Amino acid sequence: MAHPHRILVSVNLPDGTTCTCVDIFQRSDGSFGFDLFRRDPEDGRGWFSIGYFGERLFDTAEDAAKTASTEVHWLEEAAPDLLERLRSQPAVSG
Repeated sequence: MAHPHRILVSVNLPDGTTCTCVDIFQRSDGSFGFDLFRRDPEDGRGWFSIGYFGERLFDTAEDAAKTASTEVHWLEEAAPDLLERLRSQPAVSG
């Protein structure tokens, strides 16, 4: 995506286009975060942030995911198993 962090889970907007997603990620310092991204297929620049949540810091991936679910209106419906998906990731601390 448009950031250098380790993506733990990426969830696409369930509109069939795969042009909008939310990433839950881990930074190299061990903190966690999330952001909302968009890409335009006709534009070769790739993914870019449209949520501007990426600077928020969380101690755990679960905290980042819970906040993302309240901030991004479609996320909870699109990924009701988001916390379980995060917990299944190998070597995630926090």
